[in-house]
Amino acid sequence: MRCPYCGSTNTQVKDSRPSEDNTTIRRRRVCADCGGRFTTFERVQLRELTVIKRSGRRIPFDRDKLMRSVQIALRKRPVDPERTERMVSGIVRRLENMGESDIHSETIGHLVMEALKGLDDVAYVRFASVYKNFREAKDFEALLGELAGTEGKEADLDSDEPSALED
Repeated sequence: MRCPYCGSTNTQVKDSRPSEDNTTIRRRRVCADCGGRFTTFERVQLRELTVIKRSGRRIPFDRDKLMRSVQIALRKRPVDPERTERMVSGIVRRLENMGESDIHSETIGHLVMEALKGLDDVAYVRFASVYKNFREAKDFEALLGELAGTEGKEADLDSDEPSALED
């Protein structure tokens, strides 16, 4: 592993331990040349994924890029970073389990929106505004209408009052 401070490859692992959810290994490292200390994380990668962009361009899948875009949507929202990490790990696992090494960017966007909708409504709207390329206020209104409609349906299902269908 290359030292982030001096670039040397002469580094040693001083401590290793699994993460809380046992999906990664946290390694504490020390550079023998400059004495710099840093942490790395090791995770299982089932297959190499390639993202097919809307333009047709193909790029390697980057988990960190996915995490950054989710974190931007969640900025200043009261969501525990552990939940964010679990959500991103779940999305990556679903992508790897699809059995395809080529994944369309729309598929990734759909999975992120689905996960954010269950995690935080504001983050969901933020992400959707970029993903769906909102241009006008009515685009937001339509999405918020959908969001309010699904919450209304859930409230109706949770209600103890008889519905018109039961009469």
